Amino acid sequence: MELYPDIAPKTVANFTKLIEMEFYDGLTFHRYVENFVIQGGDPEGSGSGGPGWTIPGEFQNPKLRGVVAMARANKPDSAGSQFYICLDTKPSRYFSLNGQYTTFGKIIAGMDVVDQLGKGDVMNTVRLKGKNEELSPPTEVQTSQ
Repeated sequence: MELYPDIAPKTVANFTKLIEMEFYDGLTFHRYVENFVIQGGDPEGSGSGGPGWTIPGEFQNPKLRGVVAMARANKPDSAGSQFYICLDTKPSRYFSLNGQYTTFGKIIAGMDVVDQLGKGDVMNTVRLKGKNEELSPPTEVQTSQ
C-alpha cells in the first residue's frame, strides 16, 4: 500500500499513528460489499467504533480499484480509524463516493490478496515499511493474515 501524504497529510498522519500504536492488529474487516468495497478498522467490529477521536475530511476524486479511503459517519469530519478499499474496476461504481471521502492511499501490490478478503477476515499485524521522518512517498503498509 502506498500512502499519499501530499494530498491527505492529516489522514496519513492519523493512519500511521494508529499503525504505530498497533491499533489495527487483530481487527477485522467488518463490511464487505461484493465488487464494491471491503471495510475495516473498527475496534468494535460493528461499523460504529473508532479510536476515540476524529479527523477533518480531505476529500478528493476519483475512487478507483485499489484506492484506500477513510470511512466516516454522516458528518464530513467524522473519520477516525475505519477505512475501505475499492474493489471494482468500473469508475462509475464510485461516483457517489467522489468528493465525500478522503483518499489517502492505494494498493500497489497484492490486490489479488485483497480480492480474497471477506467479512470477518482479521488484520493480524499491520506495520509500516519504508517509513522515513517526513513520510515521503512511497510509504508502504504491510498486513499479514
